[in-house]
Amino acid sequence: MFLDKNVFEQVIDATPLISIDLIIENNQGQYLLGLRNNKPAKGFWFVPGGRVLKNETLDNAFIRLAKEELGIDSIRGNAQHLGVYEHFYEDCVFDDKISTHYVVLGYKILENINIEKLPHSQHQKYIWLSKEELLAHSNVHLHSKWYFGEDLK
Repeated sequence: MFLDKNVFEQVIDATPLISIDLIIENNQGQYLLGLRNNKPAKGFWFVPGGRVLKNETLDNAFIRLAKEELGIDSIRGNAQHLGVYEHFYEDCVFDDKISTHYVVLGYKILENINIEKLPHSQHQKYIWLSKEELLAHSNVHLHSKWYFGEDLK
């Protein structure tokens, strides 16, 4: 269930959010990144993903996010779990004065996706980059680089 804006703002201010990030690798060994429309991390290249909703199992959240973010049918059991990460931001989707804290479950999926058909509600455009390209790219967010071995400091 999605929360009312005011309630969600209070939740962001008071608690960490749980989310799933989807690290998508294609047959050429490239990874999918989207240019974020919204805070936090607005204007950065970031892996697709989203938060887990109240009363939603992790399996159902994974299925929903794969469909909404990527237009694919995928289950968590077919993905490689990369680990648990913490993302801290100084702003939130509603306010520059409220910080955001995510506890993120990273999952890798092997999938060839046509980026021309991806939705634009969360990302204005998409690119495929090799691991080396994304680690060297100045506008790929550090939190996305972490999934590829960038130092967690």
